[in-house]
Amino acid sequence: MSWWSTDDDDDDEPEFDESSVRVRPNRRGSRPRTKVRPEHADAVTGTVLGVDRGRYSVLVDEGGSDERELTAARASELRRKSVVTGDHVDLVGDVTGDEGSLARIVRVQERSTLLRRSADDTDEVERVIVANADQMLIVVAAANPEPRVRLIDRYLVAAFDAGIKPLLCITKTDLADPQEFLDNFPGLDLPVFRSRTDAMPLDEITEALLGHRTVFVGHSGVGKSTLVNALVPSAHRATGHVNVVTGRGRHTSSSTVSLRIERDDRTGWVIDTPGVRSFGLGHVDPANILGAFTDLARIAEDCPRGCTHLPDSPDCAIVEAVDDGELGETGRARLDSLQRLLATFA
Repeated sequence: MSWWSTDDDDDDEPEFDESSVRVRPNRRGSRPRTKVRPEHADAVTGTVLGVDRGRYSVLVDEGGSDERELTAARASELRRKSVVTGDHVDLVGDVTGDEGSLARIVRVQERSTLLRRSADDTDEVERVIVANADQMLIVVAAANPEPRVRLIDRYLVAAFDAGIKPLLCITKTDLADPQEFLDNFPGLDLPVFRSRTDAMPLDEITEALLGHRTVFVGHSGVGKSTLVNALVPSAHRATGHVNVVTGRGRHTSSSTVSLRIERDDRTGWVIDTPGVRSFGLGHVDPANILGAFTDLARIAEDCPRGCTHLPDSPDCAIVEAVDDGELGETGRARLDSLQRLLATFA
């Protein structure tokens, strides 16, 4: 027999099959990891009403025969994506809304608007306040605490940048005449509501809120939560007082929450937010700052190309109009506020 013989009787090589291979078990489970995610074609859609310690209150079938509120958690694939009040989301799992049930948020739908702020103007980390709101009601007190013009300017810039219509409500007008404060905003398309401590224009404000999702913003202590409770009696939002020594309000609302407002067969949504003492614009496109000053933006159409509108900007139409006295002292204050914001991002 030659050495190249294939005679099976002399084959001393052992035979193996796949059952002989030792495979180390996967520490993360029996199934191999995959980047392919299920499509969740059976998911239902809802709107996030509020967030509390990782649990989301979601309204499903709003206005329909099967409307229900359920509790949901965020799916693991969304751990790097924020889910905020106002988001339209897709859910799977137990979507009955029964007590003790827990659904799972697997998708966040495209947002029409997104209101954000940062800790300060240099902070690149944005804090998302609310999604899909179409109006912003800025609440400011005529006194106690004193109104801050520059804070209102920042709210207006954030609203313009987000594509949200601003409204203004001045509370505590029985303590001071707000006209001098309002003179800082001439020429703006800004609906204004005046509210006394003992007489709130609830019907007028409600009419402006119906059919909209309106986010309420304001300095701590201005009476924002008090106004919300008057508009939505079932809200039971905590209210506080202003420190007589510092003149500052105390934070009472600790979370952002959506509350339904109803009149006859019409509805709207009030989105109450925690009070803030600062409103950073680190996330805002500097090109959108001028747009919030609609009265000055019209004049800026005559500015040379690339005009910065800063004090040293040559041939700036706004600066020239102010220097010529065309806009009065109020116009000078408006320009100063604009330039402060522009200089921050210059």
